[in-house]
Amino acid sequence: MNRLPLFILFTCCFAANAQDTARQIPLWPNGAPGFENKRNEPEEAKDYWVKNIHNPSITVYLPPKEKATGAAVVIFPGGGHRLLVFNAEGRDPARFLNSLGIAAFIVKYRLFREDSTLYSLDREVKQDAYRAMRLVRSKAAEWNIDPHRVGTLSFSAGGEVANIIAYAPGKGDPAAPDPIDRLDGKPDFQLLVYPGPLGVPATVPADAPPAFLIAANDDPCCSTPVVTILERYRAAHVPVEAHILSGGKHGFNMGYRSNLAAVKSWPQLMANWLADMGLLHK
Repeated sequence: MNRLPLFILFTCCFAANAQDTARQIPLWPNGAPGFENKRNEPEEAKDYWVKNIHNPSITVYLPPKEKATGAAVVIFPGGGHRLLVFNAEGRDPARFLNSLGIAAFIVKYRLFREDSTLYSLDREVKQDAYRAMRLVRSKAAEWNIDPHRVGTLSFSAGGEVANIIAYAPGKGDPAAPDPIDRLDGKPDFQLLVYPGPLGVPATVPADAPPAFLIAANDDPCCSTPVVTILERYRAAHVPVEAHILSGGKHGFNMGYRSNLAAVKSWPQLMANWLADMGLLHK
């Protein structure tokens, strides 16, 4: 029996009908360090996107307790660092991960191309990424997650953010006044979906997180980074799985808007990898 249509139906219906119980939590209770005076500036949101982010946050999606595996994923949506594709590359993958028993946390990080006079990728955006990882780990007991099974899922420009923290040590500052900042910020695994070229490492260190990579061959931006990262993972002998779809171009999100069967079903490839890595077991 061909099960593909059932999976496609499940994905579409899940994305359309899931009920949200999500809540948004600022990364810092008083605003980002050095920018506390901007924490009350309202975000702008319309249709699929969010921008004007000056009080970075995570939006929490938890699976039912009876289904929770203890694994967690911090999601970095794309949007070219000018906006965040919050629904298709944040909310929808969070719902999908919840269906697998994985807790999901969508990061609203600061956008350096929207306001380059204030923010940069290597400073404020990197700071947001590390803080999001540490905040999730700090709430492990409350959110029923294993702090040693916290990974990232990222799309496009979000992959550039995730790559910044994937290959560095990530150790917290043991003397930090805030106990959250004492925790490890390095992901335990990563899922890179058509990641952008910024942040691709010159070499992958031996302690890099195991990775799942996917892009479309006809993506003019972001298929090359997948091939490059794959080659460097293989050179480092770090576990990696990569998929290059023949079509789909850029921004296929969770696949359900595509007419291509391979694109529609790509989330199952990710789910298979998560299962093979032991992340779907309690």
